[in-house]
Amino acid sequence: MTILKKVNIFLVLLFSSIFLLVVLLIVGFLLTPTSTPESEWVGNMWSCMGDWMSGSYPNSDPALNLYGILLIVAVIVAILGIGGFAYFFIFPELKTTTTQTPQTGATETPQKASAYNSVLKTLNDDERKVLNVLKEHNGKYLQKYIRHEAKLSRLKTHRVLARFAERGIVTLQKTGNTNEVTLAEWLKD
Repeated sequence: MTILKKVNIFLVLLFSSIFLLVVLLIVGFLLTPTSTPESEWVGNMWSCMGDWMSGSYPNSDPALNLYGILLIVAVIVAILGIGGFAYFFIFPELKTTTTQTPQTGATETPQKASAYNSVLKTLNDDERKVLNVLKEHNGKYLQKYIRHEAKLSRLKTHRVLARFAERGIVTLQKTGNTNEVTLAEWLKD
């Protein structure tokens, strides 16, 4: 499910809950009595207080009880919609794309060289070190040895290689307690 679809789901939740809240507020105003004389209101208050003191509760309108429950549900759905919508803008997912290998032919070497140089320009120093170590070993090497030659920690090496794998620059194959790292074909000479 793409980010846009997830955001659309939360937008639908948000707008539908806001619509439901507006409808419930209108219905609530229609169900509640508009005005009562002061003497009747005071009498009702003393009657309710007397009922509460005796341990019995006055009968209330079931439509108002349903209205209160629906109002609470609508508020919860609105909060979920707002929270979900905000979550997908605060924590966006990484977009993954598939990479295609270039067509083989007479111009293969310049394309690969330019691809390698283009990738190098976008990398930070640690990523460049790892990619250069792989290039020195014909595009295939064990992760534990890459770590030593690039002079990086195990965690840093792992993170760099994970980013590379996500971008399609390398493939990782579990080999014992380490990974065998292979440079993508479109970057090899």
